[in-house]
Amino acid sequence: MDDDVNDMHGMDDMDGEAPPDGEDFDLDLLEEELRRAAAVLDPVPAELQQMAVEAFALHDLEARLAELTFDSVVDAIPIRGAADPPRMLTFHAGGVTVDVELTAHGLMGQVLPPQSARIEVLTGPHPGDPLTTDDMGRFTHDRPPTGPFALRLRTGEGVLVTDWLTV
Repeated sequence: MDDDVNDMHGMDDMDGEAPPDGEDFDLDLLEEELRRAAAVLDPVPAELQQMAVEAFALHDLEARLAELTFDSVVDAIPIRGAADPPRMLTFHAGGVTVDVELTAHGLMGQVLPPQSARIEVLTGPHPGDPLTTDDMGRFTHDRPPTGPFALRLRTGEGVLVTDWLTV
């Protein structure tokens, strides 16, 4: 039995002998000391920690992911003479499409087929003010998102969450 206990504590190479200096070996204390050392010597970058918090905020087991299928920054042909064209985005999930236009003044969009939906603009761990669609499935938000954002839509068919995007 002692050999089994020693194997669990990684002391099988010590032939069942007690740790040096006669002290009991505390794995929890060792783990805590290693965590402190890692935090000082190799801390988690603030950006990565923020992204983890934002990803957790998006966690919703019942949500379907609305995949980005069009982004005017990547997919559109540049328009000559346009100083600050809006960014156009299209997301698809099942039979639902969400079109979004981002400008310096905010965002507007439409859920197709037109339906009633409650929409949250996610920009961090706390959801923003809820938006609602009109009879045509249109919605507006008077503040442009800053930094990474996603949309969470609650429709009669369930919850949709868009990919995270950087403005």
